[in-house]
Amino acid sequence: STMRKRKTTDSPRSSADLSEGKEKLRLKQEVGLISSVSLIAGTMIGSGIFMSPEWVLHHMGSPASSLLIWAACGLLAMFGALSYAELGTIIKESGGEYIYILRIFGSFPAFLFAYTSVILVRPAGLAAVCLSFAEYAVAPFYPGCSSPQVVIKCTAAACILLLTIINCLNVKLATSIMNIFTAAKLLALLVIVVGGLVLLAKGQTQSFQNAFQNTTAGIGAVGVAFYQGLWSYDGWNNLNYVTEELKKPEVTLPRAVMIAIPLVTCLYLLVNVSYLAAMTPSELLSSGAVAVTWGDKVLGSWAWLISLSVALSTFGSSNGTFFSGGRVCYIAAREGHMPDILSMAHVRCLTPSPALLFTSGMSLIMIISGSFTSIVNFFSFIAWFFYGMTISGLLYLKIKKPELPRSYKVPIIIPIIVLIAAVYLVLAPIIDQPQLEILYIVLFIFSGVILYFPLVRFKCHPCFLQRVTLHLQLLLEVAPTTRDAN
Repeated sequence: STMRKRKTTDSPRSSADLSEGKEKLRLKQEVGLISSVSLIAGTMIGSGIFMSPEWVLHHMGSPASSLLIWAACGLLAMFGALSYAELGTIIKESGGEYIYILRIFGSFPAFLFAYTSVILVRPAGLAAVCLSFAEYAVAPFYPGCSSPQVVIKCTAAACILLLTIINCLNVKLATSIMNIFTAAKLLALLVIVVGGLVLLAKGQTQSFQNAFQNTTAGIGAVGVAFYQGLWSYDGWNNLNYVTEELKKPEVTLPRAVMIAIPLVTCLYLLVNVSYLAAMTPSELLSSGAVAVTWGDKVLGSWAWLISLSVALSTFGSSNGTFFSGGRVCYIAAREGHMPDILSMAHVRCLTPSPALLFTSGMSLIMIISGSFTSIVNFFSFIAWFFYGMTISGLLYLKIKKPELPRSYKVPIIIPIIVLIAAVYLVLAPIIDQPQLEILYIVLFIFSGVILYFPLVRFKCHPCFLQRVTLHLQLLLEVAPTTRDAN
């Protein structure tokens, strides 16, 4: 059997394995530049741009201020991704925030991140995207009335199960699906952009007259508007979760970020302008599904194309979320912070199938009691708490360890801006409108302490766990993996 390394130096046993001609089991480097751009853009363009515009406008109060929020969210995502690109060229391991927090701050905070992310954040994010996919996918079958919740939830569950099969079978198949769906959703957004430009050319500019009127200035309202906008940009950091699977990560990572995020930001701004050209602010606020209302007004009998495009878009986005989310679980298990079985890969398909199956199971549980808006708000609160911690780690490396080799350097002012924004996004809603849910989230994060000391620090594992792991290995046809020393 293949031995697992938790450190980058080879043990004598693993050296012997190599001399005997045995090949170590590891994930393949199959993600190139086009697939990398597709992974970032394809995950970012999901349900958000079709569902969040009304909420951003609701919290900001005016069209011009909501457009400023969308632009600022794009800039913040770009700054965050550039900062992560430098981290990815210093620490060339998969796992995103988890592996960076582990290598910079140590085991305990990394475990808290992994525990929160694997049990709550990633499954909840995937559940939210799949629920919005299901809502648009079943809408044509229930014209003139709202779709039954049981049908929506069953469709979302079927979506998760299909994604599990695709991602467990083959990495190339998963990335090919990402590329196809990214192209389809870019085409759909271009239709909306062109339609908006035609309306503007015809003189439909009522929404842009006195565009700053009724703007909200409260710090809490701006913070929550940022949450809704940033949900649409979520995925800017996805490439850092699969660094070990990238071809030439030191080149691919920064290049893909510089192509994907400006492209998505420009599209989002133009799509929002198109929505405001077709609808008045009050119409946009009363719309349950902004893109569908736009389609009814602009495309007439072809409006069904928008529902289809949104369904395709959200399916592609959930595939990207699932692809990267399973890797956090896999890497955390490889480092000893999760059960060993989750660190194993399928012996033929070379995919982290146990981690993907676990993520799938947690997402199915989340679907049972899922509310899109509440999921977005608590997801954003936790995400920006850990983004801030990761960025502070980069600042520490830039100041204290400038000698570390890195093929890409971001100007220090950029991570400082991201850190200030992260602190604001975490504190503003708490100060302005404290909610009991946020206390529950903080308590959940720190409940990881109860598990960390007995299971990770003192390694008090139940005796039956090894037998269960062996049976699951045989059932799932998986084996421990190793990684390249970086």
